[in-house]
Amino acid sequence: MIRFTVWKSGGQYRGFESSGHAGYADEGSDIVCAAVTALAFNTVNSIEQFTEDAFEGEAAEDGGRLRVWFPVSPGERASLLMDSLILGIQGIEAEYGTEYVRLIFEEV
Repeated sequence: MIRFTVWKSGGQYRGFESSGHAGYADEGSDIVCAAVTALAFNTVNSIEQFTEDAFEGEAAEDGGRLRVWFPVSPGERASLLMDSLILGIQGIEAEYGTEYVRLIFEEV
């Protein structure tokens, strides 16, 4: 199962972490893993390309974990991109079920 955690503080995004593998299908054929990965990396690339917000990140070499955090609260554009990411993850969770992906919000 992919555990997708979004961190917020006082209503502001602080970051997110995607960890684990969906287990929906064999490696290389897992559309749930591919969808979550595409959404997460596209969000990171979009924040970098279209905003001035600083962020830090790390990814596991095996592709099983991506962690991104904002040293300071992100601006309006990065927050909108985060909203879009969450909308996408919620859609995947609703379509395929929490046995493959679970979205979790944590206050930090």
